[in-house]
Amino acid sequence: MGDDLAGLGRAVWGSYVANTPHKLKVIDCFLAYFALMAAVQTVYCAVGGGYPFNAYLAGMMSCVGMFVTTASLRIQVNPSNAAALAQGGGTVPTKGRAFIDWFLCSLVLHLAVFNFIG
Repeated sequence: MGDDLAGLGRAVWGSYVANTPHKLKVIDCFLAYFALMAAVQTVYCAVGGGYPFNAYLAGMMSCVGMFVTTASLRIQVNPSNAAALAQGGGTVPTKGRAFIDWFLCSLVLHLAVFNFIG
């Protein structure tokens, strides 16, 4: 079973490397970074104590919010999602429009985070 799982992992990774555009791989790196930062903050809060708990919550809100907005950006700029986004009479956003949406949502998110920190 372990060999089957390792083979499956290699097949998935090989398909990802071969078929995913470079821009989406960069976005995936950002997603991994935000997930890692959330994990690091949670471990630090558990081990080192979360005295200013609102700072921990603001950090988690920032990581989770950026993960969600970046995942939305990835969905919008992925060329294989164009047909799914156009269903129901919707329009497929341009890459520039998707980036502006991401930037403005990130700005509003970080204004909320700074306000929450106090």
